[in-house]
Amino acid sequence: MTRRHGYSLLAAIVTLIVAASAVLYGVLTSDDGTSTGALGTRRGSHNSAAPASTGLWVGAWAAAPAAAEPGTESLGMAGRSVRNVVHTGVAGTSARITLSNLYGQSPLTITHATIAVAASRGTGSGGTAAAAPDTMRRLTFSGAPSVVVPAGGHVVSDAVRIAVPQDTDVLVTTYSPTPSGPVTLHPHARQVSYVAQGDHTEDVTGTPYTERTPSWRYLTALDLLSDQADGTVVVLGDSITDGITSTVDANRRWTDVLSERLLAAGAEHRDVPRYSVVNEGISGNQVLADGLGRPADNPSGLHRFSRDVLDRTNVKVVVVDLGINDILRNRRTPEPAKIVNGLRSLVRQAHARGLKVVGATLMPAAGHPGWSTTREAVRQQVNAAIRAGDVYDAVVDFDRALRDPHDPRRLRAAYDSGDHLHPSDLGFRKMGEVFDLGNLWGTVQRGV
Repeated sequence: MTRRHGYSLLAAIVTLIVAASAVLYGVLTSDDGTSTGALGTRRGSHNSAAPASTGLWVGAWAAAPAAAEPGTESLGMAGRSVRNVVHTGVAGTSARITLSNLYGQSPLTITHATIAVAASRGTGSGGTAAAAPDTMRRLTFSGAPSVVVPAGGHVVSDAVRIAVPQDTDVLVTTYSPTPSGPVTLHPHARQVSYVAQGDHTEDVTGTPYTERTPSWRYLTALDLLSDQADGTVVVLGDSITDGITSTVDANRRWTDVLSERLLAAGAEHRDVPRYSVVNEGISGNQVLADGLGRPADNPSGLHRFSRDVLDRTNVKVVVVDLGINDILRNRRTPEPAKIVNGLRSLVRQAHARGLKVVGATLMPAAGHPGWSTTREAVRQQVNAAIRAGDVYDAVVDFDRALRDPHDPRRLRAAYDSGDHLHPSDLGFRKMGEVFDLGNLWGTVQRGV
């Protein structure tokens, strides 16, 4: 064999080895579905341990950190296991979570964390703290079973393989042995979660979890590696989006209805986007004004937009339903132009990232204690700007869908929870049903 032929043979062998390695190790999908190297070392990725898959990482559930929990200023949740129950629409084969210590004043030490599929869904009378057989998985953080979340910060877990079915509850449990100061929470979850004394993080029976809670603690996001969705719809809103008057443990928020419709349309191969939906509503939220404290409880839509919308996984479309609290909670008569300009500022932030924004008209509130004819006039002016196409790329007209045809200042009785502001379960369903799924297609309107 000549030296030239030997070099050619050696080159051919090297090529075969490289090709075989590529087949053996495969490629990993990043947050936006682009491929990374075998070790997942994409620049800027917040998780380098995602398993090989043909699916995409999408947001399956989220809740905005909204406040420091009263009564936890000294001990936090030291010595207790916190089992958050969350609901996901899309199915997935792997999962990762985000834990927040935004309102903590000292580092939060988590020594044990797990994820599991719940044994059963809630039906309006309470769910369960028990896990489905063989679904309990221990979570790690950069390969370690424990993690320290700095005060004001957050962490993302490594990905773990777990089969999460469509339309199911998921249990995410954390244990902290030491005091950490104020607990970061999302109140008004409309889903019961649980607490146990001691480290029962890997308990599957649910028996030790004797304390029930209406809030989510520490957990702010659940991402799934899914082949059911090509991206995430993030809904930014107030108590109406938060679903504050919906039936507990029944998943009847209007965003749940939207998620159900998207999944059903995908199963029927209809011409609509394949998206998951995450709910970033905070009760009492305003476009312009923050709550008290530092960091602020209930930060304004303007101040939390980057954190709660742009930083979510694989965002494709933003839906905004904000503004009514700027009208009802303002001591002085609010200026409609300021509210509209605030909404436009949200849209500009989204457009800078190439994201389309669908916006909602503000629903009627006559009969609510904060309502007056003067404030009604402000609502009408804000809605006129929204309907004129001067604010959003597309519009969902919740006002027209839910108002009383005989008195448009009020909610239709069947859609009113009784407080004349928040919808009933039937009203939330109507909101989800009138949303035009076709509005989730398309690109931004640069003129907005």
